[in-house]
Amino acid sequence: MRAIPLTLLSAFSLMLVACSEPESQAPQQQAKPAEVDVAIPLQHKLTDWDEFTGRFEAISNVNLRARVTGYLIEKKFKDGQQVKKGDVLYVIDPRPFRYELRQIQAQYELAKKELDRAHLLRESNAISQEEVDRRFQELQITEASLNNAKLQLGFTEVTSPIDGKISDSYVDVGNMVEENQTILTRIVSTNPIHFRFEGSQGDLLKYIRLDRAGQRPSSDSSPNPIYIKLMDEDKFYHEGTMHFVDNVVDSATGTIQATATVNNDEGIIYPGLFGRARLLGRANYDAVLVPENAINTDQDKKFVYLIDENNAIKRQYVTVGNLLENDLIVVSTGLTGNEKVVVNGIQRIQASGQEVTPNVVELEWKPINVLGKQASEQTTNTTNTDKE
Repeated sequence: MRAIPLTLLSAFSLMLVACSEPESQAPQQQAKPAEVDVAIPLQHKLTDWDEFTGRFEAISNVNLRARVTGYLIEKKFKDGQQVKKGDVLYVIDPRPFRYELRQIQAQYELAKKELDRAHLLRESNAISQEEVDRRFQELQITEASLNNAKLQLGFTEVTSPIDGKISDSYVDVGNMVEENQTILTRIVSTNPIHFRFEGSQGDLLKYIRLDRAGQRPSSDSSPNPIYIKLMDEDKFYHEGTMHFVDNVVDSATGTIQATATVNNDEGIIYPGLFGRARLLGRANYDAVLVPENAINTDQDKKFVYLIDENNAIKRQYVTVGNLLENDLIVVSTGLTGNEKVVVNGIQRIQASGQEVTPNVVELEWKPINVLGKQASEQTTNTTNTDKE
């Protein structure tokens, strides 16, 4: 093997040292703090609307029965039509009742003449006072029978007891119907209409405490507004007022029954339909709002990131309320409205105390109309609690 000259080894070593020195002497660059968007929470006056699911019911629901026994000779309505109170719907053969009325009418006329004759005879002491009293009693009995016969004849025309929508006929013409037994058809009132739903005992306690604090009157004493939408509607167009709250909480379900009265001038709502309702909750209060994406979750706790005067990250736990349809969420507790909240770039935050570069942005209130044509811009969203 040939030996490598010493001068060549020395030169090679000097080259290696020269190449390595600039790298070791290069200054290290410091990482720039992460950029995040921060904003002051928005403050706005709001009204809360709590959401429930329920079913419409007719205020009046009548099973129409025959009130006399006889043969059905005429039907005077079209199946499914709207009827008015007093409209004649069926006719039961009136002839037997007319004959009976004539007979009792004759008996009444005779009893009346007998009483008049008794008064004349009594003036001459031809009969006793007891005989006059007996004939007066006979006249009263006959008069009662006459009135009953007139009533029975009137019942041969079966009339509608309410305004509403009629079903089809359960009995065809020609059949015998029995007094107080045969159901002829059903009529339900449609305008106004009831909306029945259930609230939890938590809802009940909340409303009681709001009433005590003067922030919302109780539906027991005030017709609080309610808005309802049907399954094919995107807004809560149907306006109503609270009508009734039950006096007990169901021990099996922990819920309480409530009913609202809803206008149905257009006739769209049928008894039995389901609907989603928004009931007035807390009214006209000052709310602190942040974007929904500013809210973070730590197990069962909610928090937001704040930055202090040194641009360091701080975690602040909060309680959140309603989520609005303009993607803002109500912060019930934890914020005063003067903090700098991180609203964008949360994924760049590693831990509390981290220094960041804040980019200040301004939150904007976008008008919302969550109820429909009746609502104002200041109404808000709901507490999303579905209840059958």
